[in-house]
Amino acid sequence: MKVLLIGGGGREHALAWAIAASPLLNRLWIAPGNPGTAGLGTNLDIDPANHAAVLGFCREYGIDLIVIGPEAPLVAGLSNELVAAGFAVFGPSQAAAELEGSKDFTKEIAVAAKAPTAGYRTVTSLAEARAYLKAKGAPIVVKYDGLMAGKGVTVATSLAEADEALAQLYANEPAAKVVLEDLLVGEEVSFFCLVDGENVLPFGSAQDHKRAFDGDLGPNTGGMGAYSPAPIMTKAMERRALDEIIIPTAREMVRRNRPYRGILFAGLMIEADGPKLIEYNCRFGDPECQVLMLRLKDDLLTILDGVARGQLRHMSVRLHDNHALGVVMATKGYPGPYPKGSRISGLDAASNLPDTVVFHAGTVEKNGAVLANGGRVLTLCAVASSLAEAQARAYAAVDAIDWPEGFCRRDIGARGLAHKDKNHD
Repeated sequence: MKVLLIGGGGREHALAWAIAASPLLNRLWIAPGNPGTAGLGTNLDIDPANHAAVLGFCREYGIDLIVIGPEAPLVAGLSNELVAAGFAVFGPSQAAAELEGSKDFTKEIAVAAKAPTAGYRTVTSLAEARAYLKAKGAPIVVKYDGLMAGKGVTVATSLAEADEALAQLYANEPAAKVVLEDLLVGEEVSFFCLVDGENVLPFGSAQDHKRAFDGDLGPNTGGMGAYSPAPIMTKAMERRALDEIIIPTAREMVRRNRPYRGILFAGLMIEADGPKLIEYNCRFGDPECQVLMLRLKDDLLTILDGVARGQLRHMSVRLHDNHALGVVMATKGYPGPYPKGSRISGLDAASNLPDTVVFHAGTVEKNGAVLANGGRVLTLCAVASSLAEAQARAYAAVDAIDWPEGFCRRDIGARGLAHKDKNHD
């Protein structure tokens, strides 16, 4: 098969790594890719936002499958244009991708599907938001309705903090749509399912670390590390999430003539009385994708192609009975302003450690050197028979990297290690 992978982050490096291992693969192109994907296929100087250029390339090279990694091209309708031109695409339609493109739409679907989720109010002005805040009080969650790369959410513990978040959002966009949500309390988990219409197949669980600093302190980020599986996601909890949240959502999307086809990433809060929906994403998570790919036993390309061609009901997904953990190294200053161009050394030393893979995200190669070119720059991942060993191996890889301008959290996996139920499914 000739495959085009859209994207250039850590998630896409992990997908390219898994696709490149497939016996079905003839050739892999990545648009735009990064220095890590360059060793797995051919990077293309094509902007995914340029739909005509993507379509032209697919026609010229007779691409058999297009895999769309990030959310922005999906929300922008790239999948629709490629499918209309006769190509097989892994990634939902624009109408289905609204599950990530609009927080308000997700809440509307959850209510219609009777999926348990937090109480909320959607507002469209600062005055309306402040009036609701005054009536509701804190703590409260402030969510920008559209895409903000995982950074459009503020968990406000005080009215002042909520008001500051709202003031910033409305200063940038005076008529912004904002979801104000009751705070859910419990343990957060990322749950991934392949969906094709009403057919749903679990892909696995992971736990992400959103805050920038150790101890879950600091601002929200796109994710500072992850581990899989999530100990709290037992077979029984997975069954409840499917029956109460994912399957009713898939059915509601079909009922609205917006059938979902692709990977559906549910952010769940596991409360004392069961799972609650926090949000949906229309793609694999980053850094969750990196750890899931390390545990995948089946051939990824077979799975992606099968979903793209509507064959999900005939498929299975098996994961190795092991643990994977990934630590994100970011440029100092992230998620705020940060410099670009600092040199990263030690990549070969880290990659050569046992059961360890280094995934690139925000890097660029210049004159033979790898330079930081983004906020989240690397994900250092390892697998082992226990979470503690996977953690030790991943941090050994971190310690092999020589990059003074970078930082990472030193407590990725701590919640999983503290979990009383060490069993996993």
